[in-house]
Formats: sequence, C-alpha cells, structure tokens
Amino acid sequence: MNLSPLWIPFLAERGFTAVHWSTVGQPSAADSEIFDFAAANDWIVFTHDLDFGMLLATLRTSKPSVIQVRAQDVLPYAIGDIVVRAIQTAKPNLEAGALVTVDSFRHRIRVLPI
Repeated sequence: MNLSPLWIPFLAERGFTAVHWSTVGQPSAADSEIFDFAAANDWIVFTHDLDFGMLLATLRTSKPSVIQVRAQDVLPYAIGDIVVRAIQTAKPNLEAGALVTVDSFRHRIRVLPI
C-alpha cells in the first residue's frame, strides 16, 4: 500500500506480473496479513516499508521474498530501472527466498531465512 499503483504498468511493460494490494485485499490490512497472503500464494512483497524485513527476521522464514525500496523518491520514473536490474540479478534468490534492498545506487541481497 505504500508504493504507487504506477508500479503495476511499469513492471508489466518490463515483463513482470504485479498487482497492487488494494486490488486483492483491504487497504487497511495489517502488514502481517499481506505477508501471510504473499507467503501462501508464493508472491513477492514489493514495499517501501521496513516492517516486512523485520517480519522476515522475527519469523525466520524463507517466504515470502521481499523487495524493499530505500530511497527518497520511490516512483518508477526515479528508481524503476534500478529496481528492474535488482529483480533481474536477484531472480534465483527471490525464487528461493530473499530480502532484496534497493536504494538509489545499488541493491543488496540477503538469502532467507535471516
């Protein structure tokens, strides 16, 4: 919920399937509900919220994978190319379970559980 729906067409144009939480769940849902839904459906959480990384660390689980954006401007026009490169680079890790942190200049991959 904390990233713009503009990401959906941006990612789709680059060959990725994406949905905004507001189209599958309640906008007021707790992070844990989104986390559990993503894990149950083998989806990846794409967020600007650090709470998902904290959930991964607390629960010591290997799913769901999480991509967290750590930048001032989190719109696709500003950081989209870096996010796409991070997804492409981290694809095998994301499929197995990973926390990928993307900032304006680079990305880091942590294999789950952490």
